[in-house]
Amino acid sequence: MNAVTTHEHAALARVVVQKWRGGMGGMQPDMVAEEVPVALEYNGISHAVMLASPTDLEDFALGFSLSEGILAHPSELFDCEVSNVENGIRVQMRIASGRFVLLKERRRNLTGRTGCGLCGAETLQQAIRHPARGASHAMFSAASIYAGLDAMQLRQSLQRHTGATHAAAWLAADGQITVVREDVGRHNALDKLIGALAKERIDFSSGAVLITSRASYEMVQKVATLGIGFLAAVSAPTGLAIRLAEETNVTLLGFVRQKSHVAYAHRGRLTDDPDAGGMN
Repeated sequence: MNAVTTHEHAALARVVVQKWRGGMGGMQPDMVAEEVPVALEYNGISHAVMLASPTDLEDFALGFSLSEGILAHPSELFDCEVSNVENGIRVQMRIASGRFVLLKERRRNLTGRTGCGLCGAETLQQAIRHPARGASHAMFSAASIYAGLDAMQLRQSLQRHTGATHAAAWLAADGQITVVREDVGRHNALDKLIGALAKERIDFSSGAVLITSRASYEMVQKVATLGIGFLAAVSAPTGLAIRLAEETNVTLLGFVRQKSHVAYAHRGRLTDDPDAGGMN
């Protein structure tokens, strides 16, 4: 199998594959999604290397910084430069000195520790961040959520070509999908969306986020950190995600597909739920 990309760090790669159908096989071209190591640096210090789709990386850098609590406001990011380097991409950010001091303290707390998942945490209290309870009053009908997912799918160009990427979309208060971001990683897609919204100074409390993945704890944590009050996923949530959604006042829907859904937390924001009546 030979892969040929059209330019350095392209989001798509052309490959020649053998496809079988009905017992018959043949060689033909295909498109696959690329994933590239992306190094995030703050004030000259490397912080993390993520495998990501090499698109919308300025959005990714800002969204990651906000959703992970590295920055408290978009204005604290002074500069962001994306450059191709050997074996990957480097994103160099210059941030406010006060935020950089806090980041260095966080890094010191991780030094010398190893582990999986939430690396560097020694207790549940350290591992699980608890964003403030949100005050979003955004309300949507289930029908608008279904229509939003349909509209999002029409704008998933990487997924359409490869079948290998996730997407996160913004459903505005008027029921329209206004921003869609894609990535091979579900967390990355959400961070790219958050960054794009922050650059446009969108009121996070005014809309809903739709995602093409499961709703893990991290996904709920990211939206809650930004004050987003509505998260709808095409797959299942985890128990920890549901508890965090309850705690942070996030409406959490799962299994949103084929004009059906399951409401796991704060279903009172669904305007066409006849049984909600202000219930969670």
